[in-house]
Amino acid sequence: MNKKIITSVSAILLSLPVTILAFTPGSVPNAVPTLDVPGVIDIIFSILWPITVAFFIIMFVLAAFLFATAQGDAEKVKSARAAVIWGIVGVFVALVAFSIVFIVRNLLPGV
Repeated sequence: MNKKIITSVSAILLSLPVTILAFTPGSVPNAVPTLDVPGVIDIIFSILWPITVAFFIIMFVLAAFLFATAQGDAEKVKSARAAVIWGIVGVFVALVAFSIVFIVRNLLPGV
């Protein structure tokens, strides 16, 4: 019985924003007429690129710390080497992922 009440109350509360926004008259709020899809993609990438670079810098510093604290232990050196390899793979994947947008933009006219 309690589960039914909790489920119905939570369903009603979750649907309130949808019903309120459905009755809002007028145009779309915060609409920017000069913003288009390539502009949004550029904004997203301008935010994501520094975060990605910072992540890789932290990852390589952590791998260097693992190498420094390995003290000749074969398992720790193996773990540090794996961290460096995965860091290099991550940099490569990130560069390819960020380059795909620019490659597509240059290949397709008008994008």
